[in-house]
Amino acid sequence: MRWWSVANFVSNAGTWMQLTVQNLLVLQITGSAAATGLSMSVQAAPALFMSVLGGAAVDRWPRKVTAAVSQALLGVVAFTTAVFVALDLLDMTSLMVLAAVTGTIATIDGPACALLGNDLVPEEDVPSAIGVGALVHNAGRLVGAALAGVTVGFLGTAAAYAANGLSFLFVTAVIPFLRPAAGAAVRAAAPRAVAVHAGKRDDMTIREGLAFFARRPRLLALAGVTGISAVFGRNYGLTLAVLVTGPLAGGPGAFGTVSTVLAVGGILGAVLGARLRRPSVRVVGTLAAAGGLLQVVAGLSPSLAVLLVLVLPMAVVESVSDTAGTAVLQTDPPPHLRGRVLGVWSSIGTVWSLGGPPALGLLMELAGPRGALVAGGLVVAVGITAGHVLRGRRAPRPVPLSTRAGEEVPGRDLLGTAA
Repeated sequence: MRWWSVANFVSNAGTWMQLTVQNLLVLQITGSAAATGLSMSVQAAPALFMSVLGGAAVDRWPRKVTAAVSQALLGVVAFTTAVFVALDLLDMTSLMVLAAVTGTIATIDGPACALLGNDLVPEEDVPSAIGVGALVHNAGRLVGAALAGVTVGFLGTAAAYAANGLSFLFVTAVIPFLRPAAGAAVRAAAPRAVAVHAGKRDDMTIREGLAFFARRPRLLALAGVTGISAVFGRNYGLTLAVLVTGPLAGGPGAFGTVSTVLAVGGILGAVLGARLRRPSVRVVGTLAAAGGLLQVVAGLSPSLAVLLVLVLPMAVVESVSDTAGTAVLQTDPPPHLRGRVLGVWSSIGTVWSLGGPPALGLLMELAGPRGALVAGGLVVAVGITAGHVLRGRRAPRPVPLSTRAGEEVPGRDLLGTAA
């Protein structure tokens, strides 16, 4: 697990270095901010349509091999881009094609690497492993963004892509030496063995993963909480940027300070999230509602100093909520369905990531940055609270069953005793 964390830190730093440079590169080629957004959408679009297929592939294929091959392919794409940039052959069309290929490979790489990391620890430590992964992600993001400017300044844009390629190869080299925790390999192999014994592969179909997700109230509730938070909350890179540079009369430097505090809060939240032993949808919802209320107060901030005080707990709450939600998502389904469930979740998350910013931008146009933060935060807090109240009213009550002695025992207890 330590080797895996180090490899992921290196890979995340390389990825964020490339993402930072890619946005600058698109601006340099086209001079258009819209084209920059388009390149990001093209890279994210495959997840909308192919994530379910990618999740099914992860459930079918050996996990270590799948993760190693996908990381190697991502490295090949990064090296190819570096060559195109170095030879001054990269235009907008080739960049879009390479972005689409990267997004397609990521539909398999994402769930494969996530589940591989869970296999390296005992079952009870999976929430902690997810928290460590979130910590590594945030730390890699900080380091990668910082290294991007240094690398481009001294070695050029192509070097940033080449460095990202090397980071993928480092992960590929580490994977063969990883050893699953006791019982992890057995859990992963059991469904395949059952399928072979029965002479069929029905349990490996995409439809099975979709049906499980659709019939699982816990996952549907998690999707609802995460969706309302993603659309009306968070997106602080957009809302806080407009608030700081608008009503608070700050400049790019001021927003840079806010972004740094957000990153620090994300790291602190990941550390706290790693200590969760029994994450639940209720925990996720409570934290998301608290984040919505903090967002309301942030929208009313009279000065940048007050906003900075609020930004840290906002980021901490968001990070802990994300860690808890990811833990629920990756531990609730049976092991042989987890890849497909993650694929379904990735498709849903892509809808939020593509639709949330435009909706939030429209809200800011209508209500201003302060109004958008306040209204969005209220929608998140009230919506989640209302959902929790309605769910409590609809919760089924135990059916009393009579025993031979004439006493009534709740149905669940009686059936449990019989089992």
